[in-house]
Amino acid sequence: MGDNAPDTAPVQVGREAGQATRERTPAEPFVNRKKRKELNAHVRRIKRAIEMAAREQTLDARERAATERLAVVEARERAADGRDRGLTERDGLANERDRRASEREALANERDRRAAEREAVWQAAPAARVPSRGGGEGSGPGPEEEGAAGPGDEEAEDPALERARLEAQLQRAHLDGLTGAFRREVGRLALRNEIERARRADGRFVIAFVDVDGLKGVNDREGHAAGDRVLRTLAATMRANLRSYDPIVRYGGDEFVCGVASIDLPEVQHRLSVIDQSLRHATGVGITAGIASMVGSESLEELTERADAALLEAKRNRPN
Repeated sequence: MGDNAPDTAPVQVGREAGQATRERTPAEPFVNRKKRKELNAHVRRIKRAIEMAAREQTLDARERAATERLAVVEARERAADGRDRGLTERDGLANERDRRASEREALANERDRRAAEREAVWQAAPAARVPSRGGGEGSGPGPEEEGAAGPGDEEAEDPALERARLEAQLQRAHLDGLTGAFRREVGRLALRNEIERARRADGRFVIAFVDVDGLKGVNDREGHAAGDRVLRTLAATMRANLRSYDPIVRYGGDEFVCGVASIDLPEVQHRLSVIDQSLRHATGVGITAGIASMVGSESLEELTERADAALLEAKRNRPN
């Protein structure tokens, strides 16, 4: 046994060491699991924090987008309000222009009525004059019946009739005998007056240069009386489709110039189209027109020259 003693001591020690080892081994995984749990919990907290930050950023972005959309809507509403105010102002201006145009048309109608009355008075003037000395049937009362004093009074003319006669003569001197339109020189004066009036109003004024299509052919086929009838019909049709105060000028031969204020170019084109169709229906021939709208301080000569150039261009482009 003595010999074996040294051999048994290491075994015992070894066992004790193994037992100690076995006693320490289960504690190490527990510590590692605990650390892993703590680490996983920390990771989860970090992930949650990241997710919350992302959600907050998303919410902030949505809020900014909503704010921007609201600003856009408010800007659109302001723009719409501005447009509505502009439309209201334009409607007010248009109504005011229409009112002024109606007043001018009423004044023009009143002038026409007075002119017609003067013309009627002048036509009736020969029957109302003081009779000659011989008297007789239809000659009216003599000087003695009227209480006239001297021989010179019996041939005197009433001042109102004289004025009407002179105004009628002046009017006939200013108008073309065939068509009733203004003669060229006095017509140019009327056009200048309308241009100045348009500048004081809304600044809109359109010149239309009108030419009869194929008038020479009408004269050659049917005679000049038929051609004159075409010109009279055209002048009457223009007066029917324009306003009473819009000047119509016979510029020469088969050419007419008219001036239209406070009306836009498309409306003038429409009226000229109606005149063309009406003339074609009545006479078998139509018109070609060149129009120009006044720009700035443009003179009548410059405006008429542009309208004439537009007429020539329209003739070149007219189908045969």
